[in-house]
Amino acid sequence: MSSFFMFLTFYILATAFPLYVKDSLHGNEQQMGLAITIYVIGGVLLRLFSGQWVDRFGKKKMAVIGMIVFLAACLAYFGAKGILLFLIVRFVHGMSYAVASTATSTAASAMIPDSRQGEGMGYFSMFMSIAMVIGPALGLFLWKDKNVNVLLLGVAVIAALSLLFTLLIKLPRREGAVDSSSVAETEAAGPETSGVPVSTGKKRLGLSQFIEPKAVPISLVGFILAFSYSSLSGFMSSFTAEIHQTKVTSYFFVVFAVMIVAFRPVIGKIFDRYKEHYLYYPGIVLFAVGMVVMSQAHSAAMVLISGVVMGIGYGALLPCFQALALKLSPAHRRGSANGTFFLLFDLGYGLGSYFMGMIASYSDYRVMYLVAGLIPLLSVAVYYILHHRHAAKHAVPGQGAKAV
Repeated sequence: MSSFFMFLTFYILATAFPLYVKDSLHGNEQQMGLAITIYVIGGVLLRLFSGQWVDRFGKKKMAVIGMIVFLAACLAYFGAKGILLFLIVRFVHGMSYAVASTATSTAASAMIPDSRQGEGMGYFSMFMSIAMVIGPALGLFLWKDKNVNVLLLGVAVIAALSLLFTLLIKLPRREGAVDSSSVAETEAAGPETSGVPVSTGKKRLGLSQFIEPKAVPISLVGFILAFSYSSLSGFMSSFTAEIHQTKVTSYFFVVFAVMIVAFRPVIGKIFDRYKEHYLYYPGIVLFAVGMVVMSQAHSAAMVLISGVVMGIGYGALLPCFQALALKLSPAHRRGSANGTFFLLFDLGYGLGSYFMGMIASYSDYRVMYLVAGLIPLLSVAVYYILHHRHAAKHAVPGQGAKAV
């Protein structure tokens, strides 16, 4: 519930703030994308540290701190009347989101048995998908009278609920012992204590202090997916207005998320029992096809069909990527693994929002969605080279269904 309300806030503002920039600040498509991009830049910068902080100081502690700043940023929008101050608050808001989302995701993974990580993280991320359907529709509803105070009041209440549920989180006792105190004790005792590898000397100053290397390959694939996906939340309402199908916007996100939720139980079990390739390859093709269908849409029916196809594909991909990032990383580096995954995913989303807006400003939304449909196909080569082929080389004979 904590994660749900946080992501609900994210999707409300990701949909409404580009319209705020366009209608109230008279910005163009690039500036509409910047309202999202600056938020993500703040998140990306803190992602470099958020995973390490979660591993070192504790999941719940960092989640509470992140959510407090998250709520404070929502309240600060009331006083951000100029574009410069607005972007500064967006930047800080993105930083708080990075810390809070890394901490809550890591807390969730700590509660799930290792043998059911795919299924458990699938259910956890399902609430993000539910926020994905409610958020854009609620954002459009709150902005229908173009009153920013109504929008911000609703967002502040939702952010407060997110903080409330964060305070109610109860981690397993065994996980609580792995947080700040145990890390400090382990470092003081030396690298051989507790059987947990601890870097010392110059090695701790390297990039691996902030990034979990084993989570990078699958996170790069997530980067490409997010780059393409950014074209939906930021520009969907403008595209449907262009094709004179404004009313279908909310229904698109409903259909998109319903497909994600409907297939989530099956997808989680497939990940835990079989190869992740059975999810990735069909999922990426469906997502790409859905984008191409969107680029050719002239009617509400075609927009909704694209939502069905994309929803199934996206629903198979996101929990698969996040569970893989955790599965491939050491248990004591789960926070860093989550931080690494979200770092690249958010970076893809932020850069995508800007460049998709640039494409739309120089051509039109149809070209933008066509490009967004071709980009995911690039991830096939990245996935095969960095993960599939590597996993096949290191597979242990006789592992049965789980052998790669």
